[in-house]
Order: sequence, then C-alpha cells, then structure tokens
Amino acid sequence: MIHVILGIFTIAFAVVGTVMFAFGIRHIVRTVRLGQPVSDRSGPFTRRLTNMLIETLGHTRMLKWRWIGVAHWFVMVSFGALFFTIVEAFAEVWNPHYELPVIGHWTVYGLAMELIAGLGMIAIIGLAVYRQVKGARRLGRKSRFENSTHWQAYYVEAYILGIYLCIFLIRGFRVAMDDFVYPVWATPLSHALGAVLPPSELGLSVVATVKLVLSFLFFAVIGKLLTMGIGWHRFTAFFNIYFKRNADGSVALGPAKQMLNKDGKPLDFEEADPDEDPFGVGKVEDFTWKGLLDFTTCTECGRCQSQCPAWNTGKPLSPKKLVMDLRDHAYAKAPYLMQGLDEESDESHAGTDVLALLSRPLVGTEEENGVIHPDVLWSCTNCGACVEQCPVDIEHVDHIIDMRRYQVMIESSFPSEANTLLKNLENKGNPWGMSEDKRMDWISEVDFEVPVVEDKLPEGTEYLFWVGCSGALEDRAKKTTKAVAELLHIAGVKFAVLGSMEMCTGDSARRLGMEFVYQMLAQQNIETLNGVGATKIVTTCPHCFNTLGNEYPDLGGDYDVVHHTKLLAELVKENRLAPVERIDKNITYHDPCFLGRHNKVYEPPRELIDGVPGVTNTEMPRNRERSFCCGAGGARMWMEERIGKRINTERVEEALTTRPDMIATGCPFCQVMVSDAVNEKKAKNEAKEELEVMDVAQLLLLSARSDRPEARETV
Repeated sequence: MIHVILGIFTIAFAVVGTVMFAFGIRHIVRTVRLGQPVSDRSGPFTRRLTNMLIETLGHTRMLKWRWIGVAHWFVMVSFGALFFTIVEAFAEVWNPHYELPVIGHWTVYGLAMELIAGLGMIAIIGLAVYRQVKGARRLGRKSRFENSTHWQAYYVEAYILGIYLCIFLIRGFRVAMDDFVYPVWATPLSHALGAVLPPSELGLSVVATVKLVLSFLFFAVIGKLLTMGIGWHRFTAFFNIYFKRNADGSVALGPAKQMLNKDGKPLDFEEADPDEDPFGVGKVEDFTWKGLLDFTTCTECGRCQSQCPAWNTGKPLSPKKLVMDLRDHAYAKAPYLMQGLDEESDESHAGTDVLALLSRPLVGTEEENGVIHPDVLWSCTNCGACVEQCPVDIEHVDHIIDMRRYQVMIESSFPSEANTLLKNLENKGNPWGMSEDKRMDWISEVDFEVPVVEDKLPEGTEYLFWVGCSGALEDRAKKTTKAVAELLHIAGVKFAVLGSMEMCTGDSARRLGMEFVYQMLAQQNIETLNGVGATKIVTTCPHCFNTLGNEYPDLGGDYDVVHHTKLLAELVKENRLAPVERIDKNITYHDPCFLGRHNKVYEPPRELIDGVPGVTNTEMPRNRERSFCCGAGGARMWMEERIGKRINTERVEEALTTRPDMIATGCPFCQVMVSDAVNEKKAKNEAKEELEVMDVAQLLLLSARSDRPEARETV
C-alpha cells in the first residue's frame, strides 16, 4: 500500500512541476517576443547549429577557466545523461526491483551511470567549495560573486548534490538487497555504500520518491521564478548561443551593433521617423528579442564582472548587475505589456503602482527611480572583456551602446565633455577641433617623400596609409606615424596618404551613441575612399582599423584593411625589413582592446617584439584575450574619469610588476593613456625615469635603422 501512496504522490508532484515549468517556458517565450525584431540571427542553420554544439558540448568558453570548466562539464553532461535514472526512479517507487528493459543488465550502462554520477558529485562539491572559499565569504570587488543572488546558487548546488546522493543510495539499497547486477569493478561506490546499508525495499522506494521530488521541485521553482538565471540557463543557453552575434561562432566583437528600424532593417537617417523607428533603447521593450533572451540567460557567474576594467577600478558598472537589473525590470513589466498596457494607460485600468512601473525610466538617477544609473552607462569602455568571458554569449556592449544612443540622440543626456567632442567632429572632422591642414604637418618632419593623394591614388600604390586623427595630430602618436611611414619606405612598399581629405572615422561618436554623426563622417570618408580608388588600407589605430574594416561595409565601403603590426610582421618574414641592432631591454606588451578582443590580432605585435635582437618580452598577468583596458575606448578617451581609480593607472601598475624598460603597444589611444599613467608614476618616484612607452613600430625602427644617428630623436 505504501508503494501505491508514494507512486500517486510522485506522479501528482511530477504533473504539478511539469505544468509550472511549461507555464514558465510560455511566459519566457512571450516576454522575449516583446522585443524588437532583428534580421541577422536566423542562419545559416547548419553553421549556427554546429557552433552551438561545439560551444556547449565542447565547453569551449567554460574551459577558459581551467578546472572550473571541467567540473561544470561533468555537471552539464550529467543533467542529460542521468535522465535514465529518472525513468528508473518512477518505476522503483512502485517496484523496488525494477530494471530498464534491454540496457538494464548492461555492465556498460552501469559503469556509465556510476562514472557520470560520481564525477558529477565530485564536480559540484568542488564548485560549491570554490564559491565559498574564493567568493561568497569574501564578497566585494575582488569577488565575481558580488551582486549574485546567492540563495539561488546554494539551492541549485544542493539540488544537484541531492540527486547524485539519491542515485547512489538507490544503488546501495539494491546492493544490500542482493539485487544489483553490475560487478564491483564497474560500480565501486554503489557497492561500498551497499555494504553499510540495510536491505530495505521501502527505503529504496522512499529515496526514489525523494529523488523525483527534488527533480520536479526544481522545475516547479524555476517555472515560478522566471528571473532565476542559474536555473534557466540550462535550457536557454542553447538558444542564446545559437542566436549569437557571429554566425561563424567567433567571439570577436568587431563592429558596433547596427541601428535598426521598426522592421529590423538597417536604419536610414534620411527616411527614419523617431516616432516610429527606435533611436536606441529608451524602454526595456525597445531591446531586440535577442537582448531579452540575453537577460533571461544570465547565470550570474560573474566572469564578466571579474574582467571589467570599470568594476575593478571602483566604478559602479558591473556588466553582470546591469544585465540582472534589466532582466528583473523586463519580467516585472512584461505581464502588463502583454495586456496592452503602457505608461499612457488610464489609471483606472492600470493602477498607480502599475503605472509607476510602466513609466519607470530605463536610465536615471536614484531620485528618478531609473533602472540603470547614468554613471553605470557612461563607465563602459567598450573593451569587450565581458562579452569575451561570458559562457552563454550575452552581448553586454551592444546593449550599453543601444541605451547610450537613446540618451544622446533623444534625451540629449551625456557627459558634458562629450559635447565638445561632437562639436569638433561635426565642424572640423577631428576630436581636437584642429584645422584640416594640420593633418600634413608630420610629413615635413620626415626626410623621404610621402605621396599625398590629390585626385586618384598614384599608379602602383600598394596601400593607402590611413593616418587617423591621433596619428596626424597628437604628438606621441605622430612618432608612430613617422615610424610606420619610414618602415614602409625602407621595405619598398608604395603607399600614399589622404592628407587633409582624411576625416575622423567616427568611432568615438558611434561608441558614444551619436550614430548620426558617425554616419555623416563615415559617408564622407567612404565617398573619398571610393573616389580615389582605395582598396587596400593600412592604419596604426585599432579603432580606425575596426571601423574601416568592420563597420564601413554596412555603408558601402568595402576595403581590405590591415593593422600596421600585421603588415610589418609580414614584411619582416619576407625579409623586406630586418631588425639587426640589439636592444637589450625588458619589454612588456599591452594588448589594445580593439586590436585584440575585438579583432583577434594578438600574435603579430609579439612577433615583431620577439624578432628584435636582445629584447626580453615579459607578459603581464592579464594579456591577450584577458588584457586589461587602458580606459580610452567607448569614447572614454574624451571624458574625465572622476569615479574610482583611473583605469590607466591600474594597467600601468600591472605593467610595472614585470620590471620593464619599455611598455610597448599597438594603439595611439593606449599609448597616450599608458604614457600619462607612467608619467604620474615617475612624478611619484614609483617608476624609473628611463621607462619608455612606445608603439611596436617605433621599436622595430630603432633596430632596423640604428646606424643612423638621428634615429632615436625621430622615434
């Protein structure tokens, strides 16, 4: 009789849990569908499916964190593989001697379940201990678990551990009852437990009931708590990864997200209607459906937070908390949006509290009851560390840019310094507001001919050298420009420059959120480039490199763009350049975000450094895809850093741990930021006076032409 009662109870519990889970799925789907359309996430099906399977089953993102990734893999695999034990448990409640048909007697099956459950149990215990020792007990900015919903994590860990224990208890009772068909060598844990358990059919059925209750309680809990990302990511991650930004499966961010009209097509400002087409995101329902799926999928692991330069230097931005806040707001608001209510609804239909929720500003101060504080929004450097580290492919930077666009273009609300930037870009075509003829001043400082395009590229030109605003107008970056020009001259590469015809690519305007100014500058540059017949471009600025190569194609500018470090590395391999003079220095290289994480160019700069005789290249602890930002990206170059520690100071302090004679980089923005921090350290006697900051091109030139006495001065 007791078996019948337990059986009926488990079936009833399973039905309730399944129904709640089904309602949860329905609500999530309906909430995600509230988002705006997006047209570039549907295919190609085979490629996206393949990438999703590789990333999930291969755990390619998770394994970046060594043993944690391995442990999580075993837990993930057990979630699906142990499905057979659920089937067994349903029958064992009624019949303690039940065995699966066909495979129930196979030793291979018994061994597989033993291994998966045993290794999964070790893995979940290890992850739980890690959370306690490394994170939850020492919360703060050094913990990636700061801001996480801890009770949910503890619940999921306890639930998983409970399932593993029930599996071994059931098997142990079978051993004790002498009703276990698998040999000791294949199931040692089960036999060891069976040696201390009494033979009890009732005990086995009770444990099977507990196992089913734990399983379906989990489904009931997440069905009720739609914002429980640590539970839901088990199901939504597959879809979020499938619909990720890059169909080829790459992590590189590359271009900023395009602005789309109400139909999900690229926005044309000449035809756009601000009343119909979304100019950025001003309400949570203005995000695309992929954005709402992102928020739903966040597992609160905190990897993004642990890598964020803003968070690590005392600023209010935590990519994790930003996504969590948007998720909570979306799911609080969704039920009313589904009813057709909005902030303009009649109070008699919606109620005061509902109207307050519906009219809550997405970006605003505490006094304004904003979901996201403006300081959070403007702390972002667009470095992409959050996206690089996210194991479920959440697109944090895209969402931040979308919110910035609304603040800039609709609300006219942004840091005051950015107003000067935008005026200079509109009126003078460069961030400093300097006159166009200043772009050619550097040419008079070299002793070889630099062809300047007048109408068409000179015949035989191999590359158009895109100098960029910094490279033409900022004194430190001009040294890099001259070094690259001379190296190309030495190598016999025929190149030309646009001179005063060149304008800012618009990167800073776009990253700030002023898409209109970006498109204005981009269209003028594309008209110029197409007009002179440019096809191959080399540039020293990763921001220009990214914009010209990845963003201009959307506006009709298709060019083969190469960063100078890659071109110079190829010239060295071809023996067209030869670093010959020893430079006995310890050098550490700083990876620019827009060269590294955004475009996956990591090795060419290092090849150039390693190729210089005498050089010792000592890596900083955070390098390549985990490189720490200099603080200049996302238009932060033009905004004062008033909150927390300066990001460039943090980066230079890390560089100083390598005891360098030189800090090398491949970006004019990075060169400026790192130089400023080094000078501050020198003023405090915290860095040696001899410490230099150089572009890798300058280093290469020192070695390639050291026989000339004026080399050091011009580099």
